[in-house]
Amino acid sequence: MSRLDSFIRRMEAQREILNSVSKSIHALPGPVLEVGLGNGRTYSHLRELMPEREIFVFDRAVNAHPSSIPEDKYLFLGEVEETLASCGDRITEPAALIHSDIGIGDDQGNIEIAKWLSPLVEERTAVGGIVVCNMELNLSGFNELPLPEGIKPGRYFVYQKS
Repeated sequence: MSRLDSFIRRMEAQREILNSVSKSIHALPGPVLEVGLGNGRTYSHLRELMPEREIFVFDRAVNAHPSSIPEDKYLFLGEVEETLASCGDRITEPAALIHSDIGIGDDQGNIEIAKWLSPLVEERTAVGGIVVCNMELNLSGFNELPLPEGIKPGRYFVYQKS
């Protein structure tokens, strides 16, 4: 499969999962955390899916399209490991949804990221909240949810805090 086809399938999977989980958390209070702004496509989609929710974004630097950059009060810049750990003074309630797409395409590198990301996600997710991630996480007290039909296992991971 070409890299272009792989990218398209990954984006279609991401959209399908986010569309699905946004419905399942409709009645659950709490913000959305977008871990990895990138060029802002997913952030833009989350704003359309959940316009009533606060969406907080974490990334090292802003490289997004101008229409996909959150207001400063919703943006945490710096090393995600540090900003996600120290955001409690600005984000006072657990997240209904955390979406993370900060994997680096290297299995060993993703394992290292998952080691520090997993406990931070555990701490920041509301009971009943959903975590969508492009890498497998080791989350205590979470159930892995099935992927929507047609999405290749291992492309994304979806968890719910019990």
